[in-house]
Order: sequence, then structure tokens, then C-alpha cells
Amino acid sequence: MSDTRRRVKVYTLNEDRQWDDRGTGHVSSTFVERLKGISLLVRAESDGSLLLESKISPNTAYQKQQDTLIVWSEAENYDLALSFQEKAGCDEIWEKICQVQGKDPALEITQDPIDESEEERLEELPETSHLVELPPCELSRLEEMADLVTSVLSSPIRREKLALALMSEGYIKKLLGLFQVCEDLDNREGLHHLYEIVRGVLFLNKAALFEMMFSDDCIMDVVGCLEYDPALVQPKRHREFLTKTAKFKEVIPITDSELRQKIHQTYRVQYIQDIILPTPSVFEENFLSTLTSFIFFNKVEIVSMLQEDEKFLTEVFAQLTDEATEAIKRRELVNFFKEFCAFSQTLQPQNRDSFFKTLANLGILPALEIVMGMDDLQVRAAATDIFSYLVEFSPSMVREFVMQEPQQTDDDVLLINVVIKQMICDSDPELGGAVQLMGLLRTLIDPENMLAPINKTEKTEFLSFFYKYCMHVLTAPLLANTAQDKGSKDLLEGSTKINPVCPDNFQTAQLLALILELLTFCVEHHTYHIKTYIMNKDLLRRVLVLMNSKHTFLALCALRFMRRIIGLKDEYYNRYIIKGNLFEPVINALLDNGTRYNLLNSAIIELFEFIKVEDVKSLIAHIVDNFYKALESIEYVQTFKGLKGRYEQEKERQSQRLNRYRRDARSMDDDEEMWFNDDEDEEEGDAVEKSRTEDDFSDSYSKYMEAKKGAANGSNASNGANSTNGKAAAAPPAPPAAPPAVSSPAPSAKTSATPAPPLIKTVGLVDYPDDEDEDEEDEEEEPSPRKRPRLGS
Repeated sequence: MSDTRRRVKVYTLNEDRQWDDRGTGHVSSTFVERLKGISLLVRAESDGSLLLESKISPNTAYQKQQDTLIVWSEAENYDLALSFQEKAGCDEIWEKICQVQGKDPALEITQDPIDESEEERLEELPETSHLVELPPCELSRLEEMADLVTSVLSSPIRREKLALALMSEGYIKKLLGLFQVCEDLDNREGLHHLYEIVRGVLFLNKAALFEMMFSDDCIMDVVGCLEYDPALVQPKRHREFLTKTAKFKEVIPITDSELRQKIHQTYRVQYIQDIILPTPSVFEENFLSTLTSFIFFNKVEIVSMLQEDEKFLTEVFAQLTDEATEAIKRRELVNFFKEFCAFSQTLQPQNRDSFFKTLANLGILPALEIVMGMDDLQVRAAATDIFSYLVEFSPSMVREFVMQEPQQTDDDVLLINVVIKQMICDSDPELGGAVQLMGLLRTLIDPENMLAPINKTEKTEFLSFFYKYCMHVLTAPLLANTAQDKGSKDLLEGSTKINPVCPDNFQTAQLLALILELLTFCVEHHTYHIKTYIMNKDLLRRVLVLMNSKHTFLALCALRFMRRIIGLKDEYYNRYIIKGNLFEPVINALLDNGTRYNLLNSAIIELFEFIKVEDVKSLIAHIVDNFYKALESIEYVQTFKGLKGRYEQEKERQSQRLNRYRRDARSMDDDEEMWFNDDEDEEEGDAVEKSRTEDDFSDSYSKYMEAKKGAANGSNASNGANSTNGKAAAAPPAPPAAPPAVSSPAPSAKTSATPAPPLIKTVGLVDYPDDEDEDEEDEEEEPSPRKRPRLGS
């Protein structure tokens, strides 16, 4: 079993002066050859990796706080802290640090870094200079005391000595006694001096002094001293705010007196830091680092104490979900949980896991489902914040809960549907809440955070659930606002005949843009489910109606949705786009945009450039066949000429392929020709399906086949002996008499040889119908150039 005395949490102070959690491990002090000195090592308890390796430098100032913390700075802006599980472990490491530096372990700080000039100056001082003599605590000596406190702030060593003197003589309480006297006498000069003294003492940055100054019997006098800033004409009334305006609300009575005191203290100290003290200058930023740490660890203690009180949390949940609870009371309960979750962010990871699991076991998610559906905006906003903490902590936990709901309730009150409806109905003109909720939905449906190794079916099960129960709710506003293509322009111009919600209303346009952003994410990450949904709902056609919106950002969202679909290079999607002629609204938007060189213009051109560069043959053929006349005048980019060039290249390649695989009738034996002819019926009956195996031929291939058959009929008509057989070969397949008629040209094929050189004999891919007409082979000619442009790919 590991030694819990050496169990620590490693913290670093970030740029925002907040402590970041770096992990939990066990600390040791040992000689490190590479660093050439005794060092502190922290190895992670999870995998044994090295969390911290820090040499105990003789000149580094180490500080012990609250019996279980050791704090120090390794660089100018790099502060570290070790939080020990047990006081005994902290004392052991502290003694080791003091031993290396030759200091007394009874001190709470070893030393502060000082520059060479200060060292030289201190060496020149007499031996008695290490003592700081405090003036008597009298009204007449307040100015002298204020000057002393102000003068030591520039010297780390003198700050430390002054702090020791203040703690050893009980000087703080005497000063606060003088404050009451000065206030009774309305001695403004003395009060101004006391402001300078108390502010300077706070800047000494000593945890022991904070413990003393922020105790219940001192903190309000400290706040009182800070009211009398000499720069102000009239003093601030901070004490009045803290005692009368700020109300401490107990949603459930807290019986633990220590917990109540800790909550009061934390709120007041936070008020001092955020409201009373001026924003520190660049030179004072580190003066209050210990104050930040004091608040941070107080919050950790509060959350831990509340979490351990099971009766308290159980009662809170019972009242939150009770239908008889008054609206005001429920609002207070939700706000309590919001603050509770915010405080939990200070916990170490393993403790935070325990915290959220406790809330989950008590029923936080069913409770949120109730309160998020309420009419009270404040309650809904607070519930959204709580929900965001839960999703950030464990998306899988939320997904597991919502997948169990359909067995117990109907679709309308599913938690995710409640979230979607709240997003859709956000009353904020800027949709701030909707943006937050969209981000949470995106996290929940992101396959990247679905735990495949643990639960291999989570992705499949949840996405099936989402598309079955929730997707129709998400897309409802989009489908409602694009209800009819022919009426879409009137709708977009403000008509309410089709739907009372107008997508050219800015707020509605923003909402549709959010929905499209989420659907675009689905296209990228939910390959199968979203594809099925798009096809079933003809969703892309509905989305492209929004290309007519007067809001360019909404048109761009619709275009981005189509761009993601085409970017997948999925022929299933491509055939859907071609069949629905879905490039038309995009090209209309490009033409309507005219000569304006803007983001919409660039985005549309990039879409066609992608198709050209990636050589998406089916789309290129469709675009050139149907829209090239409208696009050929656009010459400021070479995109459309390039598409035409790709089209011509592919057409030429297909023509060469057809010629290459034509067969000489003389090289066929009877069995081989009969096999081809027997297969011809199936070939002609399902020509389009066969052609799709290569994805190189589109619908235009069937047109090509019809043209070929027409030419064959004409040729056979001029050849009297074989005209009947030619017609039979070109006719549509008819059961069961067709096979004998088709196979009958075999003897004639052998007798009608021509002097044409034999072509390569090989098994064809998709051009078997060419073999059916013996008269074409007799003509010794390549396909007419007039027929080549009919190829669609």
C-alpha cells in the first residue's frame, strides 16, 4: 500500500493567476545526478510518469501555507505548489528543504530571491539590522507605521522580517483596535494611515497573516480600514454592502458551523480581492498570489465538506424535484447547484470525478430535465450552466442517461429534445444561450469522445437513438422555413402565407445558421446515419432554398453544407445531386451575385474548383452538360474552362476505350458469340445499372446506347439479307422468344467477313451491345464523331 503521507497534488499558476491541476502522485527528495543536487520528484500514481523534477536551490524561496501546502517560484512567472494529503508528509518535505538551505523548519518561508546589489547592501548593515522594530501601536505613531510598511515592500527580505514581527507581537489586532477608535473620533488622517498599513500588510503575501486578518472577529474591521482610501473624497460603504445588501441564502439550513464560517470567509475574501483592492500593477502582480491561493483552497474545502454531507445534498435534490416547491425556492436551489459546480472546478481530477458521480447518483440529470423546461429564464440559464459542467465532465454519462429515457417517457420530454427546444426558442436577440447549447449538442454527438474501447456499441446505439428521436426536432425550423420551393422567394421576402416564421428575420436566420452548422458537423462525422436522413427528407434541396436569403452568412452556411457533402466524394451523394439538379440554386446564386468579388463568390468558385481538381467525373459531366452555357462567360478564373477541359478529356478517353474493345467477328467462335448474344437481353434491360459499376457513365450512356441502336437499325435496313436479324438484335428483349432471334446472326457473322484488320480480342467491360450488329463490323469505320459528345462522363 502506498504511503499516503507523501501523496501530493502538483499545481502551477497560469497567466490568469489561477492554479492549474497537473496531476496526483507521490513526492520524494533525492539526489539527482543530472541536476547535481537534492531535488523534489513527484511520480504520478496512475502510471509512474514524472510529474515534477525540481532541484532544491539554495536561493529559492519556499513557503509553507495552511500546514499542507508548499509554494515556490522556479522562474519569474512560473509558480509551483504541492498540496499534501497529510500534514505529516508536508512537514517531512519542508524539513528536507530547510535542511538543504540551512534554514530553521519553524519558519514558514525560507527566503526570497534578492539581487546582488541588495545582498551587498545587506552585508554592509550591522548585525542588529536583521530585527524590524515596530513602533508602539498608538494613534500618534500611525504615520510612522504606514511609512515602515510602505518602505519594506520593495525588499523581499524586509517583507519577511516585518511579517514575522507582526505575527509575533499580536500587532494586527492592536491596529484594528485603533481603527475603531479613529472611526469613533472621525480621525480621517488616522484612517487614511490605517488604509495604507492594512493594504501594505496584505501585500506582504503571508498566509499566516491572512488567517489572522480574515478571521471572524477581524475581517470586517479589515474591510473597514480599506474603505478609507486617501484618493477618495468619501469612503466606500463596503461593510454596509456585506452585512445588509449581500444576503447569505441557505437553500437548506447548514448545520456545520465550520462550513458556514468557511463559506462566509471565502465570499468576503473574494470580495476584498475583486472589489476593494485596486487592480495590481505589473510590479504588484505577485504580491497577492498567496491571497489567490487562499481563496482557491478554501473553495476546495467547501466542496469537499458539502459533498461529504449526504443528508444535505439529498434534501436539496428532494426539494428541487418536488412539484410543490415554490418557484422562488426552486430558483435558489438551481443557483446553489450552479455555484456548487463552479466551485468543483477547483477539485483535483479524482475528487472531481467523485463529485460528479455523487451528483449523478442523486439524480442531477432528471432534475435538470424538469427545470430546463420551465418558463423562468433565470432558472433555465442556471440549469444550462450546470448541464454544461456535466457534459464537459462526462459526455458518456449524459448519453447513457438519455438513451434510457424512451422506455420511460415520450419524445417531447427527452432531455436532449428539451435542450434542442430551448436552443430553438432562445429569446436572446444574439442567441447567446443557443450558441452555448449548440456547442453542448455537438459534444454529445461527436463520435470522437464516444468510448469505443469500453463500450463498442455506444457510437452506434447513441447515433441511432439521436436520429430516431431527436433529429426531427433539430431540423424542424429548417424544414418549416423551406417548406415549398416555389413559395420560398415570397417567404424569404417576408410573406407569412406559408409559414409565420420568416428566415430573413435576423434572429431566425441566426438560428438556421446554427442548425446548419450542426448538420454540417453531422455530414463530416456521421457517415451512414446523416446520409440516410438527407436522402429520406430531401434535405439538401431544402437547405439550398436558403441560397436566396438576403443574409449572406446564411447563404454561406447552406453552401458550406453542400460543400461538405461533395467533399466526401461519395457517388451515392453525387447521384442524388445530379438527379435533383441541385447545382441550379448554387449557380443561380453565383450569377445573381454578378461581378461582386465577395466571400459568396469565392466560396462558390472554390466548390467548382474542388470538383475540377478532384476530377469528380459524374459531377463534371452534369455541370458541363447542363450549365456550361451559363458559365462559359466567366473568365476571371479558369475554373469553368478547366471543367470543360476535363469533360472533353474524359469524353475522348471513353471514345478511345470503346474503339479499343471492339471485336472482330472473324475472331469469334460460335460458342463465344452465342454467349455474348444470350447475355444481350440482360445487358439491354439493365444497361444503366451495369454502367454504374465503373461510375464513369451517367444517364447519358443510355442515350448513347439508344443512338447506337438507331444507327444499327438504319444500317441493317440497307443490308437486305440481314435486315431481319439486325432488327431482332436491336429490339428490346422479349421473353421467351427473344433468345433464338438474337442468336440467329451467328452463322451470318461467319460468312460476312470483311478485309478489315482484326482488333484485339478481349472480354469487354460495358460495351457488349456493340457486338450485336454484324453490319457495323462490316463497315470498317470508327463511331461517328457526331455521336461522341453524347457521352456524359
